[in-house]
Amino acid sequence: MTTMVKVAKLAGVSISTVSHVLNGTRHVNDETRQKVLKAIEETSYRQDALARAMRRSRTDSIGLIVSDGGEPAFAEMIRGVEEEAARQGVTLLLANSAEDPQREARAVQALLERRVDGIILARAAGSGPGALAEFQDQDTPLVLMDRLFDEPYDQVGVENREPINELVQHLTSQGHERILLVVGDVRVATLQERHEAFIEAMEAAGTPAGKQLTVVAEDQQKIEAGISKALAAVKPPTAVIACSTVLAAAALRQVQQRGLRMPDDIAFATFDGFAYADLFEPQLTTVRQPAFQVGATAAELLAKRIADKSREPSTVRLAPTIEYRASTGAPTPA
Repeated sequence: MTTMVKVAKLAGVSISTVSHVLNGTRHVNDETRQKVLKAIEETSYRQDALARAMRRSRTDSIGLIVSDGGEPAFAEMIRGVEEEAARQGVTLLLANSAEDPQREARAVQALLERRVDGIILARAAGSGPGALAEFQDQDTPLVLMDRLFDEPYDQVGVENREPINELVQHLTSQGHERILLVVGDVRVATLQERHEAFIEAMEAAGTPAGKQLTVVAEDQQKIEAGISKALAAVKPPTAVIACSTVLAAAALRQVQQRGLRMPDDIAFATFDGFAYADLFEPQLTTVRQPAFQVGATAAELLAKRIADKSREPSTVRLAPTIEYRASTGAPTPA
């Protein structure tokens, strides 16, 4: 096995100089640095990552836990974290909680045991304070991503209330009074914010909370049953707002099964949207999150927290963009 001694001998430098080049612990002039790097390449020297971590109290790795890495918005956030982590020269370890608080807790513990330098967490639905207590005990830097809470941690997500308010105003201005919000599991902080904003926006438009149409449920089958029931009512909704891509798919399935046409029979808008959205007919009005930037910003905040654990926590909310398309036209006159 090639050792640092062999590298130093081949480069004609001291062992400490090789160490400084590898660990970045002291400036080494470029000519000497190139000799060391050439010797490392010629000897195929591989540094012991664990030993290096013990010396530096750093592993140059971070953890990321999301609820569903395959969901389009989270997939983009993961990509944003990956790109920023690569730019920083750190390795990313990814885990999925599948919206299971116990699985989330196991993922947190596994990453802490691997001594990652910090963790980015999009908390699972129903996740209690226990997961965050781990970070207080371990003094490991934490950034909350997407699902924001009133907690003393760095956080990054999107603005949820204003897009809902704007969509409701857009639809009511076209004559829609019965708007169905498919919100799903309000234990998810992001969905809860959208739900609360919808209630407020509809009340401002003249529809009291008791007469508003919403589908709130934790189980996918119950969500689809709720949408079906709403669409089959004597006075069905003339517009639907889905709060995520998964919820939009469930709503569109019910719309299609009933043979409803968009926007003639029902207007439709969704958060996050689908890949190749231009292939939909009609094209869907979509609230597009800056998901990649959310992930990149989370990684930036984590790097700052790792560098300075005493800095004040900051919360960043990025603005989404509403892409209005043909699916939110005016309803057919009765």
